[in-house]
Order: sequence, then structure tokens, then C-alpha cells
Amino acid sequence: MQINLQSHEIILLKSLEDGMQRTIDELAAALKTDQSAIVRASLTLKKYELAEVSESETYIAKLTKEGETALKNGLPEKQLVQEIIKIGPEAKLDLIKFTSKNIAIGYAKRKGYISMNKTGKGIIIAITAKGRDSLKAQTPEELLLKRAVTTRKVTREELELLKSRKLINYTSKTIRTIKATPKGAELASRIKIKKQISRLTPELIKTGRWSSVALRKYNTTAPVSPVYPGKRHFVNQATDYVRKIWLEMGFKEMRGPIIQTSFWNFDALFVPQDHPARDIQDTFFMDLKSENPHKDKKLVEKVKKAHEEGVCNSAGWQYKWSHETARKVVLRTHTTVLSAQTLAQLKKDDLPAKYFAIGRCFRNEALDWKHLFEFNQVEGIVVDKNANFRHLLGYLKEFFKKLGFERARFRPAYFPYTEMSVEIEVYYPERDAWIELGGAGIFRPEVVEPLLGEPIPVLAWGPGFDRIIMDYYKIKDIRDLYKNDIKQLREMKQWMIG
Repeated sequence: MQINLQSHEIILLKSLEDGMQRTIDELAAALKTDQSAIVRASLTLKKYELAEVSESETYIAKLTKEGETALKNGLPEKQLVQEIIKIGPEAKLDLIKFTSKNIAIGYAKRKGYISMNKTGKGIIIAITAKGRDSLKAQTPEELLLKRAVTTRKVTREELELLKSRKLINYTSKTIRTIKATPKGAELASRIKIKKQISRLTPELIKTGRWSSVALRKYNTTAPVSPVYPGKRHFVNQATDYVRKIWLEMGFKEMRGPIIQTSFWNFDALFVPQDHPARDIQDTFFMDLKSENPHKDKKLVEKVKKAHEEGVCNSAGWQYKWSHETARKVVLRTHTTVLSAQTLAQLKKDDLPAKYFAIGRCFRNEALDWKHLFEFNQVEGIVVDKNANFRHLLGYLKEFFKKLGFERARFRPAYFPYTEMSVEIEVYYPERDAWIELGGAGIFRPEVVEPLLGEPIPVLAWGPGFDRIIMDYYKIKDIRDLYKNDIKQLREMKQWMIG
């Protein structure tokens, strides 16, 4: 193996020439450099088998107030023995004024330093022979306490013993040491330190000094610290790419608030007011109501008529439509609400038209690894007198192809506001499986005629794409999309589809 050392690595190797083992701290102080530079250089020396790098854990103990007192005056149980001796050979419990009386009595009794007798005069504490002997020398615990704060040569179990008595708190520290191998020491004895420069300056060239200096060689294989550049959240990266697809396909973006009236979220889309999707089990209702379902009273009457009587030769839902129900305010359950609002604003001169939306929607779901209270949906509509069902399938196939799915298929489905309707599935080659992503269809005349004024074809779709994001980033739990784990955010790969 060819050895290619930089100047700072040579300097470190020379400092280890004597074969002695040194810590990172000692080397950093001696060479007047930072520890990270020493660590990087040591890894290179280790790679070339010029040095041995080892790690060990040491513990740093810090005395508590109780520990300071014990180190100065002895453990509480010995201090208790001394106090009782001052009072007399026997002492009544209520006469002892020792500050940590209960703790001291417990340890003193356990160690056999005292005996306790209940008499008519109260509880009497007497010192045993073992208790008197304990004052003649330091106990093992006292010696351990002293050793813990001086030499640090203690085990974790010993520190835990002192900590359980509230005498110390402690922290651990990893100590890295470096030692030259015989190969490294031999090379260090032969090598000479020569001043190196990293770049040629105009002055070196003009004066000719460039010929007498050594140019530093760069080791492109040396380990370096990872760099985490600033970037958008990976969910936003995916959202931006989806937006780019629709814009490139000639669509305009729809935007709107996440808080909507039931009129727009359900009624304008011909969802009956007794539909299960409007139950509180599925929808987040706000604790307020709008003054009116919508400010355009003529539009409200058209939607009401579609529900009660139907339009374009349909029979409607045949029930009495309620203004009160339509006034309820909800967190939108789909972005299709934006499609309804866009249709209501379109003029005949605006046609044909293509719109899309990307946004968060909310459902009252049971939280688990595959369900959240919110999800992302991709919405789209094409309003064109000449549009047909084959156009709808073509738009969807092209969209998913741009997302990296070469194969998409559709199967018949039912939705309250589309007819014909399909469920969209895409093929995952890695899993050899078809995954369902959402629904699409052609808006029913009961939706289009009240909003647009004429029942022309409106292609519509609204698949979710959280599953696509999870699969691309290999995320198994949907909750991990938004947990804001800084490690995950730093290390997550860029969205590179397309």
C-alpha cells in the first residue's frame, strides 16, 4: 500500500515516534491544534497501520452537598454515632438533632452500629461495639468516595452505589488514545518535517521561491465529517415536483383555505346531507357556522334544486335540503372542494380550461402506522365540451409516468359526484404489486350544471400521494413523514424522480 501523508499527519506521527501512548487531549495541547484535526489525522495513520487508536470510558464524579459533608465529616451513620456518644451511652430518639436523622438511623441500624429499644420513656438508641469501632478508621464506602473524586479509578457499579446514597452525581467521557506501531515509529524516525504550502501565490511565482517550497498533496480518500446542506423538507420536495408536472402539462393551479363550509365541501359536489361521509366519525367539524351557505343565493338555490329535484332529467336525492346543514364549517375532507369553487367562477370565455391543486386534507381517522388525521391529495379538472373518458385515462397515465410509474390501470368504482368513476392503481416493480392511490371520473351533471351553468364534460381526479412519498423514501410508518427528526431530515435523500 502506497503511503501518502499530509503535513499535519506527518507532524502527528513524529510526535508519536517514541512509541508512548498519548491521549487526544494531550496531543492537541502539545501540537496546539484542535482535537478534531488530531482525530482525522489519527484515522489516516490507522488506515496505513502506522498507529493504533483505542477508546476507553472514564467517569467523572461530582460531589453533592451530602457528599461534601460525608467527605469532610464521615458518612451520615458515623456522624450519628458521634452525636449519640456526645449525648451519652444511650439517647432518646427525640433528643437527636441530626439533620439526616432518618437516613442515618436506617444505615446505622443496617450496619449494626446502633440498637433501638422502645421503653416507657420513648425510643432509646444505644451505640454497639461495632458502632464505636467504626469511628477508628474510614469505611470502604468513605475510601471509595475519596477515590471517586481524586483518582477516578472507579467502576460504574461503584459509582452507582455512591449515587444511590446521593453522595455523588457522575458523567461518562470517552478517552481516545493513540500509539505508533513499530512500522509507524520506524517511518517517523526516517521522515523529516518540511514546511508545505497548499497553494501557489503570485509572490512565490514572481520571486522564484516556488521552486524551494513543498506543495501539499491532497488525499482524496481521507475520511471527512459529513456535511448537511440546507434543503426543503422531503415532503415539500415531492410536492414541488408534482406541481412541476401539472404546470408542464399546461394546467393552472387552484388554491384555497383548508377551512370550508359544508356547502362547498359536500353540497356543491352533490353529496347528500345524510351521506355517511358527513358523519362526525369521518369529518372534523368546527365549533362555528357561516352566516349563509354561500353569498350567491342563486347558486345556493341551484344546488338545493339539484339535491331535491335533480337536473338534466335526473331525480335528485328526493329529500328536503337544509340550509342549516350546509352552513356547518369543516376542515376540508378533500381538495375537490377547490374544483367546485373553480367551476363556479369560470366563464364561458374561459373554456376549455385545465386546473390542478395540491393540498392537505383532513379525516377523522384512527391514528396508526398507515393512517393520519391529514393526508396530501392531488386534484385536477379538465373542462372541455369535447373531453371524454379516454382523455381522462390518458391524463392520469401521463401524470403517473412522469412520477416514475410506467404502468397504471383503472377499475370501475363509485363516487357520489362522478359517473363514470374509476379507482387508480399503479404497478410497483420492486414489490411486484399493484397499489391503489385514489379515485377519478367525470363530474355528474348534478355537480356541473348548478356551478357552471351548463352540463358539459368535466374530467376530475383526486389521488393521494403520501404512499408514493413513503415508498420512494422507504418509510414504513406514515407518522415518520412529519415527526421532524433532525437526523432523518439531515440524512434523507433528495427527491430525484424525473
